[in-house]
Amino acid sequence: MSIAENISRIKEQLPAGVTLVAVSKTKPAEDIKELYDLGHRDFAENYVRELEEKYKQLPIDIRWHFIGHLQSNKVKQIAAFVQLIHSVDSLKLLKEINKQAEKNNRVIDCLLQVHIAQEETKFGLDEEELNEILNTNSIELHELKNVRVVGLMGMASFTDDMNKVRGEFHLLKTLFDKHALLLPSADGTNCQLTILSMGMSADYKIAMEEGSNMVRIGSLLFGERTKNI
Repeated sequence: MSIAENISRIKEQLPAGVTLVAVSKTKPAEDIKELYDLGHRDFAENYVRELEEKYKQLPIDIRWHFIGHLQSNKVKQIAAFVQLIHSVDSLKLLKEINKQAEKNNRVIDCLLQVHIAQEETKFGLDEEELNEILNTNSIELHELKNVRVVGLMGMASFTDDMNKVRGEFHLLKTLFDKHALLLPSADGTNCQLTILSMGMSADYKIAMEEGSNMVRIGSLLFGERTKNI
């Protein structure tokens, strides 16, 4: 099927209020432009260098998401234009994003990545670390004026056991609901949880059933990936 047919089919399955982020890693700029010309604007990359290259080649109004593991020393390379960073896994990284955002006179939206999979290779905060960052009395967090923590992100285990996947998504939704209730709702705060980013090509339907309102889909849109550029 063509990219146009793929996105049409997927969007028909998305409930109102669910954002589709097209994961374009390893895909050429021409494929992204084809999807852009169909009206899509949210695209995600896993690697800083690849994101930089595509940002320079493609229309300026694309909303770029960064979803890969982000090293603190690479933040400055995307701070001028990135729309949403999904993969914040430490307060240290959040502080560096704030620092680079301030240099660019921007406020950068961020998601805290939570480790929900039973796999050592996945990055993310455990429940205790998440609690520490989102503590309503955390002066450190609320002093960061150039970032907004707007939600949580998680990746389920890579497995054919969909009951296991569902359980992991359910856990993340439970944590999301808990902290969304506890956090202040006043305008101007830099921490209000509204985005729950979970679900990829293999499991996005289950993720949506468990409460996801942002799904990250690559291969179902663009076809299987080739070697990274």
